[in-house]
Amino acid sequence: MASIVTFKLSSLPKKMSFHKPADLPGTTPINTEQTSGNGGFKQNIQFSSRRLVKGPQSVTTDAPTEKMASKSGNTELSNYVPLYVMLQLGVVTRENEFPDQGKLEKQLIELKSAEVDGVMVDVWWGIVEAKGPKQYDWSSYRKLFQLVQNCGLKIQAIMSFHQCGGNIGDAVYIPIPHWILAIGEKDPDIFYTNRSGTRNQEYLSLGVDNLPLFGGRTAVEIYSDYMKSFRENMSDFLEAETIVDIEAGLGPAGELRYPSYPETQGWKFPGIGEFQCYDKYLRQDFKEAATKAGHPEWDLPDDAGTYNDTPEKTGFFGPDRTYQTEKGKFFLTWYSNKLLEHGDQILEEANKTFLGCKVKLSAKVSGIHWWYKDESHACELTSGYYNLIDRDGYRPISRMLSRHYGTLNFTCLEMRNTEQPAKAKSGPQELVQQVLSGGWTENIDLAGENALSRYDRAGYNQILLNARPNGVNKNGPPKLKMAGVTYLRLSDKLLEWKNFRIFKTFIEKMHADQNYSPEVTDVAPLQRSKPKIPIDELLEATKPIKPFPWDEETDMSVGSTLADYLDKFFDFFSNILN
Repeated sequence: MASIVTFKLSSLPKKMSFHKPADLPGTTPINTEQTSGNGGFKQNIQFSSRRLVKGPQSVTTDAPTEKMASKSGNTELSNYVPLYVMLQLGVVTRENEFPDQGKLEKQLIELKSAEVDGVMVDVWWGIVEAKGPKQYDWSSYRKLFQLVQNCGLKIQAIMSFHQCGGNIGDAVYIPIPHWILAIGEKDPDIFYTNRSGTRNQEYLSLGVDNLPLFGGRTAVEIYSDYMKSFRENMSDFLEAETIVDIEAGLGPAGELRYPSYPETQGWKFPGIGEFQCYDKYLRQDFKEAATKAGHPEWDLPDDAGTYNDTPEKTGFFGPDRTYQTEKGKFFLTWYSNKLLEHGDQILEEANKTFLGCKVKLSAKVSGIHWWYKDESHACELTSGYYNLIDRDGYRPISRMLSRHYGTLNFTCLEMRNTEQPAKAKSGPQELVQQVLSGGWTENIDLAGENALSRYDRAGYNQILLNARPNGVNKNGPPKLKMAGVTYLRLSDKLLEWKNFRIFKTFIEKMHADQNYSPEVTDVAPLQRSKPKIPIDELLEATKPIKPFPWDEETDMSVGSTLADYLDKFFDFFSNILN
């Protein structure tokens, strides 16, 4: 027997306003605002207009808040989270051309009218330094940045030292410079390598960070020279404070990790991935480390399975529990420490380069949520995040970033556990809570992205919850707040009328219903990095801490499935009127 749904008139909002915004002629976005007392809707249905900020919810933790207040002292603005939009991967083509300026200008104007704070863009090494060592061509990016500046938007620039193509969501192919690939033909060990000997050309192995294999330069020197050239050639945009964030590319997809789950080599979700340390340079480094530790007989793992295995099918993660043995712990510590050192060294160079500029430095960390609820955390381990129930693999990264005044940019903000298949043992919600809590404990800024493009209210609401885990505070800074969120990604689909209407409400809620405020994205001059933190002190941060409490739902909701239903009703009503 079919169920019957009834609505009482007393449950409808007492106040409803209908209006037609000037920027969307022929449409009728609706705002229904809950003003009744008990017995009304339990949540607000938001479409396009603003509402008053709700009061704070109770919190039981003492979290750092000094970084969260607006520079203006405006207590309402201290709840404002800047929202950026990532530009298309191929906005500047592999041939170093900027072909769709007219179309992009229209899109940027739409973003600006919706009060987006800025955009994020990959500045591809494989495009700019394609012609040869130190032969930089910034012409197309200068045109792009000028267009963005003319539209009144800020820029987050990614120093993209990785290949575009081969990662989830990549639809464009931009390899790293051909002259690097040519060196790799003679010495393939400059690339990350799995146990079977398969090379990965997405990003240079961190094993060559300090080896002068590239015409007398090391990999770190190449990255440093590139960033210096960027500063010199983009000095006007830096001085105008159009560029507000420099994200240093630290691995595949720009993330501080090993390329452990490459789709180009057959990996499929939710495979555990493979360790990527079998090139001769990292092999030698491990052998030297093991010998120094008194175990010259130890070698790299040979029982960790292949890309699409599950943990229990391997000796390393499964029945033999190699990862819990003395040898396994030594390997995982070495493997993850190399990643920490790699990130620290490149961020040191970035800090030297942009010292005094009014920009933030940031580094991206991947949200590897599958197998998070398995005891082994297998894919996190193969990626270089030595994270277990009794060991925090992320807080050392935050502590390392703290010396560079860096921001940790974390992915998968939109994901909920219920959206993942049970077989993957995913825990994106707990993972985000752990990483952000660790970052706030280390007193650094946290930023984030959605991992996959979403246009639905559920995805937006989850991002909003993570951006302010305990809600807004009309009397001052919230207990917890992210420094910024970047939405992935600008597209024709995002700008479709229905999707963009919801997205505009999402922007309003990110801003805590405040008007666009450029002062929120103002940045102080970058300070010199603090002294290097000894590895033992970094590893003290592996001690697990209790995550800060999260509310069940955001208090800045863009609506729910009921709002989707009402959307259809009002769309129909609007069509009749027009």
